[in-house]
Amino acid sequence: MKHKGIKPDLVLLASIFLIIFWGFLILASVSITISQKYFDNSFHFLIHQIVFGLLPGLILGFIAYKIDLKIIRKYALVLVIIAILLMVLIFMPKIGSSSGGARRWVSLFGLKFQPSEFLKLAFIIYLAAWLTKHKKEKKSFLNFFLPMIVILGVVCVLLIMQPDISTLGVIVAVALIMYFIAETPIWHTLVLAFSGVAALLILIKTAPYRLERMLVFLNPGTQPLGSGYQFNQSLIAVGSGRITGQGLGLSVQKSSFLPQPMTDTIFAVLAEETGFIGACILVILFLIFIWQGFNIARKSKGDFLKLMAIGIVLWLTIQAFVNIGAIIGILPLTGIPLPLVSYGSSHILVELTALGLLLNISKQKT
Repeated sequence: MKHKGIKPDLVLLASIFLIIFWGFLILASVSITISQKYFDNSFHFLIHQIVFGLLPGLILGFIAYKIDLKIIRKYALVLVIIAILLMVLIFMPKIGSSSGGARRWVSLFGLKFQPSEFLKLAFIIYLAAWLTKHKKEKKSFLNFFLPMIVILGVVCVLLIMQPDISTLGVIVAVALIMYFIAETPIWHTLVLAFSGVAALLILIKTAPYRLERMLVFLNPGTQPLGSGYQFNQSLIAVGSGRITGQGLGLSVQKSSFLPQPMTDTIFAVLAEETGFIGACILVILFLIFIWQGFNIARKSKGDFLKLMAIGIVLWLTIQAFVNIGAIIGILPLTGIPLPLVSYGSSHILVELTALGLLLNISKQKT
């Protein structure tokens, strides 16, 4: 006999809130000096993250937790169309805005946000719905494989135009794994994977800064005051933390040496201030999240819920460990934020919404 769950996965819920708590503790430490310097207010960035990221994210996460998941499936196409339209707005004058040579933000009604963050979740939901709906045609090239290429191609073109290759890599990786898990022909996945690798190599070769990042990764001593500066300063920060850390608020690197300490390299500050122990706590919390997330996917009712749960867990897991891996020197540097930790209202708002859906799925177990 089947019983609908009335409670979410409490272990997953606990891991989420502990990651948020640990992340905001470090963000508060990192942002105080920067906020004071630019706004004469020590808590400017922290308050901004709470007001425009955390609180709206918790509200949307609660709505996602309570909503009937059949509605999410029904309007999956609408969600991805909205996401694509928002991506197109990036390239419109006075609406889209750029920074550091990349156009990734949209300003509407006085609010500035990054549409690619919403695209990640919308695309996962749509792909889960599409793979479930067309599962009987999964061996067909024209009716299944070709549409998959077209869907993924549209997303890829929009992200390359920004450019936002880090987000592109995350979306493609998640899509490939979801496609494979949907028990599609193995040659489909292999073709997509090899095509993705070839495209990545072309993108690296055609953009000098991407090639420089790869060369720095292979040889950390390359241009220590140039393209290798951020990579090397991150390693110095991590090493300076030793076992127990320098203490909260006592990071030296965040004040004068470490680029992007609130966003891309916040894990380096965490490691410097809380040491190996503090860094391990965060990694363990993410591992608990992964374990519980995949357990939820395994026990989910129906292919749609299973694929959507897998997609959400993969997305946040890949981002977390690519970010951490880049900071400790086992992966090249990227612009990927550390989920629930890095500064940025767009990504934390969407991540909390996704986690609300995941907790909702955890109630649907048989």
